Amino acid sequence: MSGSADGSGLLERHLEFVRALRTAGLSVSLSEDLDSVTALARVPWSNRAMVRDTYAATLVKKHSQRSTFDALFDLYFPAMVGDGGGRASDPPTHKPVGDNLDVLDTMRRRVRRALRESDLDDQLLRQLAAESVGRFGTDAGRTIGASPWSAYETLQRLDVQHLVNRLVEGLMRDGVEREQADKFAQRRLTAFISAVHADIERRAAEPKGPDRRAAEQVRPTIDKLAFSEARHADLAAMRREVYQLARRLATRLAKERRSRGGGPVDFRRTIRASMATGGVPLTTHHRPKRPHRTDLVVLCDVSGSVAHFAHFTLMFVYALREAFQGMRAFTFVDDVHEVTDELRPDAGPEEVIAGLAGSTREAALAGRTHYGRVFERFAAEHGEAVGPRTTLLILGDARANYASLGDGPLRELAAAAKRTIWLNPEPERNWGSGDSAAMVYGDIVEMAECRNLQQLAGFVYDLA
Repeated sequence: MSGSADGSGLLERHLEFVRALRTAGLSVSLSEDLDSVTALARVPWSNRAMVRDTYAATLVKKHSQRSTFDALFDLYFPAMVGDGGGRASDPPTHKPVGDNLDVLDTMRRRVRRALRESDLDDQLLRQLAAESVGRFGTDAGRTIGASPWSAYETLQRLDVQHLVNRLVEGLMRDGVEREQADKFAQRRLTAFISAVHADIERRAAEPKGPDRRAAEQVRPTIDKLAFSEARHADLAAMRREVYQLARRLATRLAKERRSRGGGPVDFRRTIRASMATGGVPLTTHHRPKRPHRTDLVVLCDVSGSVAHFAHFTLMFVYALREAFQGMRAFTFVDDVHEVTDELRPDAGPEEVIAGLAGSTREAALAGRTHYGRVFERFAAEHGEAVGPRTTLLILGDARANYASLGDGPLRELAAAAKRTIWLNPEPERNWGSGDSAAMVYGDIVEMAECRNLQQLAGFVYDLA
C-alpha cells in the first residue's frame, strides 16, 4: 500500500480510517493495523466488497462493532465520489446539459432499459443515478450556500412517470399480466428514485470530508455510547453488554485475588517443611488469607433525566454482587426507597428491570429531584447502612432544581463511610451550569464523570 509513492493517497486514507475506528470505540492495536495492511496487499482494490471483508477480518473483534465499522468504511472508502469516477476533486465527467432533448431522450432510454433488466445490480443503479443527477439535477434557483443539486429537477426532466408507463407497456407486450407489470415497474422505479436521493445526499456531504461526517453521523460502539444518547433499540444491546462486561470483570477480579498469594508466613509449617532440606527453608508456607471485600451501599437517582444510567448501573452492580461482602441499594427522586430485594440472586434480568421500573414510582412524591430532602431522609432513616467498612456510591446528575442541597447530611454520610464516590452521567464541562450543584457536592465527595458502559466498568472494578 504505497499510497505516498504513487499519489493515490491510499496510505493516508488507511491511517485516517484506523484513527476513526479508534475514535468510535474499536480497539485497533498496532499489530492489527499492520496485519490489515499485509492482507490488503494481497487483494484487488477494484473489488470493494473484498476490501471491506479484509478490513473487517483483521480489525473487527465483536459482532456488535460491525455496524460502526460498516458506516465508517462507507465514509472513508465510498462506492462513488464526484460523478462516479476518480476523486471528488476531479473535474465532472457528466457536465450539466439542462433540457437538451437529444441527451434527455438518450438518458431516458438507458434508464428504461436498465430498469427492465432482471439482473439490475446496485452498482449500475448508482451509476445511472449519478449520471442523471450530474446532467439534469442542477437547480440554478437555489439560494447561495445551499446544495446546487435537486432530486426534483432530476426526476422531472427524466419524466419518470412516462418511463414507468413505457416500461409497463413493454412488459405487457411480452405477455406479463397488467397487475404484475405495474408492481414490477413501481418496485424498480422506487429503487431508482432512492438511488437519486442517495446520490444527492452524497454530493451534498462530500465537501465536508470523511472526518467531519464521521463525527456527525457515526455513533460509537455500544460500550462507548453515552447513556443519555441511547435510543430504544440500543437499550437491549446495552443490557446484553452489561452482563457480558460483568462476567469478564468477575473473572478478572477472581484471577487477581488468587494471584495475590496467601496471608502472613506460617513459621511452624515452614520450619517443619525445611527439615527435609537440611533445615534450609526453600519453600515458605502461608496462613490462609482473609478475604477483604467491600460493603457497598448504592444511592441512585432514578428521575427521567438519568433513568437509563441509574438502571444500568444497578444492573451492573447486581451482576457483580458476589464481588462485594454485602450490598444495599436505594433509589430516589424526591423520596428514598430501598430496592435491595429487587436485586435478589434468583431474579433474572427481566425481573430486575421490571422491579427497578416500579421502584421509580415509589421514590417520587412531587416528581422533581430534591437532593436536600433525599440526603436528610436517607441519613435519618437508613444512616445505619453506612459504616467504616462501607463504600457509598451515589449516582445522579447533581441537578438540584434550585432546591436545598442537603450538603450537611451528605458530609455526615461521607464522614461515616470508608469511601464515598459520586458518578455523574453529565459531561464534566456542564458541571456547575444552570441548576447543577456538582461543584458543591464535588468539594464534599469524590465525583467522577461516568457516561457509558466502559467508564462504568472501570469504576466498579476499582470499587471491588
